[in-house]
Order: sequence, then C-alpha cells, then structure tokens
Amino acid sequence: MTGATIALVILSAFAHASWNFLIKRADDAEVFTWWMAVSINVILLPLAVVLFWTNPPDSRGWIFLAATWILHLGYFFTLSRAYRDGDLSLVYPIARGTGLMLIPVSGVLLLNESMSVLAVIGVAGVAAGIFTLSWWGRVRSMLSDPMAVLRSPGIVYALLTGLIIAGYSTVDKQGVQHVTPLLYMYLMTTSATFGLLPFIMRGRTRAVFANEWHRHARAIVAGGMFQFAAYGMILTALTVSPVSYVGPFREIGLLVGVGLGVFVLKEPFPGGRIFGAALVTAGAITIAIAP
Repeated sequence: MTGATIALVILSAFAHASWNFLIKRADDAEVFTWWMAVSINVILLPLAVVLFWTNPPDSRGWIFLAATWILHLGYFFTLSRAYRDGDLSLVYPIARGTGLMLIPVSGVLLLNESMSVLAVIGVAGVAAGIFTLSWWGRVRSMLSDPMAVLRSPGIVYALLTGLIIAGYSTVDKQGVQHVTPLLYMYLMTTSATFGLLPFIMRGRTRAVFANEWHRHARAIVAGGMFQFAAYGMILTALTVSPVSYVGPFREIGLLVGVGLGVFVLKEPFPGGRIFGAALVTAGAITIAIAP
C-alpha cells in the first residue's frame, strides 16, 4: 500500500472506533444508530446532490448499490443489537475480526486478488491478535462447552456483524469502480435511515426517539460525521488498493476501540489481551509494508 493509502486507512480506523464508542454510550443503541444515519442524510444532502448531478452511477453501479444497501441494513441492525447486549471491548474485536479473517479469502477467491507471503503473515498476526483479545480466559470454558458462546446474544450478533462486513467489503470494492466513493457512501447510509426504521419502531414510542435526540444530539451528529468519514476514506482507499490488504490493515482501529472500552467505559480487560493488542499492531504494520 502507498503512504497515502496507509494514512487514509489509519484515519478511518480512528473515526470508526469513535462512532462505535458513541453508539455504546447511547441510551438506546438502535435508535442512536438510526439518528446517526438521518444526520448524515440531512447534513450531506447538498453534497450528494452535487455528486449525483456531476457523476451519476452507471447501470452496474446501481446493482452494487442495491447489494450494499441490503447488506448494510443487516449490518446496522446486528451491530446495534450487539452493543445493546455486549461490551464495546468484546463486541468490537469480534465483529471486526470475523470480517477480517474472511475478507482476504473473498478478495482472493472472488476478485482474483493476490497476496504476498509477507501480507499473509500479517493477516495471520492480526487474526491471532483478535482471537486473543476476544477469547482470552475463555478457552477452557469453550472446550468444556463449545456452544456456550452461542448463548451470549452480544457475541452472536457480533459474529453475524463480522460475516456481513466480509460481504459488503467484497461488494464495495467493485461498487466504487462504478460510483464515486462519497456518493456511494451517502446512498448506502439510507439503508439505516429508511430500512432500519420499521424494525426499531416496534415496541418504542415517539418519546423514545425524541429523548435520544434531545439527550445526545451532539454525539449523534458527531457519530454520523465520523461514520461517513471513516467509510468514505476506506472506499477511497479501495479504489487504489486490494481489499485483501485494506481490510486487514484497518483493524488497527481495534486497539482504539478496545482502549475506549477499557479506559473510558471501565470495562474489564484481562491482562492477556495486552498480548493480543501487540499482535494486532505487529500484523497491521506487516501488512502495511508488504509488497
């Protein structure tokens, strides 16, 4: 990856961890996630209109937009449910890590990309680090009761989120070849604004939506801008670099997410996870310098 691509991915990682942190601090994670998407679609509507007018999607672009719209609807739903039921420092590495381990495989098998030996070593290091971050101290219980993990709603939703991440990463690599990245990102976020609403309205009154906005308006807008910037930068990076490199390297943001969960939200952090964080860092650096 080039220096410019590395800079984009690092900035994106920080922005991504930040908006996930803000969702975890919300009173209602699902409603907060919906408001974030609404804020993006309202504030950045003029930009979207200009981009659409000057460089509209081609016919194939609409196909990829439809695919990513459906995938991101599932993503926003499972992610908000994961944060409703689980800690940031656990959900974030599991969701990102599951996607990480599948993205290079899909990039090689579906997009005919190739990876150098050094890049493969880097991906393996990041994957090992994520496993350590997520499961340290749980191995013995997993061996005695392998299905125990599936009885934790937060972990199940995090795993589902990771599967969706791998799917939309592969789709979006192709999509940005036909649609301007920022317009692609804007249209994708409408999946939460319009698609997520029917699901989260069940069992909630208008007062719940109003309360979330009044209590967290600044955080909602900030989270929306972080989200748009984070994935907008990744989509830009994907126009010049393989998804099998960009996807794993962006997981350096896991360190930021885990740090916010531990030091700000005061979530538990077993000592062994420090080793996991070191593996993630080393793996990300290896990927960055790989040919």
